[in-house]
Amino acid sequence: MCRSIAVALAGLIASPSVALAGGLFLYEVGTPDTGLASAGWAARAEDSATILTNPAGMTRLDEDDLLVGLQALYVDIGLTPDANTTSTGGDGGNPIGWFPGGGLFWVHPTSDRVRVGLAVTGNFGLGLDYDDDWAGRYHVQDATLLGVSVLPAIAWKVSDTVSVGAALNATYGVFDTKVAVNNPLSPADGSLQVDDAVWGFGGNVGVLCESDDDTRFGLTYTSPVKLDFGAVPEFSDLSPGLSFALGLAGLLDAEIDLSVTVPQTVMASFVHGVGGRWSLLGNVGWQGWSGFGKVDVAVDSDNPTSLTVDLNFQDTWHAALGAQANNPSGWSFDFGAAYDSSCVEDADRSVALPLGATWRFGFGARRKLTETLDLGLAYELGWLGALPVDQQRGPLTGRIAGTYEDGAMHFRSASLRWTL
Repeated sequence: MCRSIAVALAGLIASPSVALAGGLFLYEVGTPDTGLASAGWAARAEDSATILTNPAGMTRLDEDDLLVGLQALYVDIGLTPDANTTSTGGDGGNPIGWFPGGGLFWVHPTSDRVRVGLAVTGNFGLGLDYDDDWAGRYHVQDATLLGVSVLPAIAWKVSDTVSVGAALNATYGVFDTKVAVNNPLSPADGSLQVDDAVWGFGGNVGVLCESDDDTRFGLTYTSPVKLDFGAVPEFSDLSPGLSFALGLAGLLDAEIDLSVTVPQTVMASFVHGVGGRWSLLGNVGWQGWSGFGKVDVAVDSDNPTSLTVDLNFQDTWHAALGAQANNPSGWSFDFGAAYDSSCVEDADRSVALPLGATWRFGFGARRKLTETLDLGLAYELGWLGALPVDQQRGPLTGRIAGTYEDGAMHFRSASLRWTL
């Protein structure tokens, strides 16, 4: 029961459709950063969401700060199979669609120089749900991989210009996948399902330098978090011959290793005020996806003694640029654009992880409703374009080939911030 409740909460807090970003990492968790397309990520530090982006930024908050962010994400993506596809079936429909997301952030000053905080949010994972009878069902039918993080944090203002901060990252990871199994000499498919849930731990550290009232620089590092998923596969409706073959290979009742590593990241950002009402913001960043792990599960891989394959992921790079038009007595506006390189080459792309390079374009508006309450609204388009795929793991899985056409992510977020 506890695990079921935790998974349900994870679905509300984390948007598992991250799979379509440059990697499996989202910058969008319902905060005003969405309208900036993440520009100024490690240097903006204007609300308690800085716990996630750079914990050192908490020293810029002189009062108790509570931010609640809500997000509605719609992902429009679908595969158009081509003539190289060997399995019968449909195109799978849109495997993602709508997902909720968001986060909760709180910062409390304990002295002139020390701040403590707590955040609960999710910005890692994916969720896919293809039609059961689609042409790629022997590669994947349903897949969920998501992480929800609890981050207690502390920051210290070392001097008038330098602050440092750190946060513990306790991540609850959930993995669940379902794959159809091609039964030789039988018209009916079998099924393979694997699921597990584990905790993983890491940390975030950051430094913030404020050269003057208008200019600041931030640098943050997020450590890797290993999620040691492992489970005995659940097979059903297998033909006698296939069941015998899998038994001989030791795959029917042996626990399989599905460990993945949420990557380490580095982000450097700046904010520079111009003319009193405008601010320019920017980032450069790196994410270490090359050590991600194994989550691709199917029967009849190139390795007949395993149900998993290594994913040939590669590290990714990020850049963003944005602007803020600040109006303390009315509406303030945010603009931003960002680019993330792909964590996978076209030749290695999988229908279980349809990842690719992503352009982001954001717009947001913020308004002070009362002396202690701010409202934020934002929209961001994440443009994926065309993502070709050509995947084959053996005669039982068949070949699925085609293109995900005009993939796009639509983020709509709203936030409320209280200063107490």
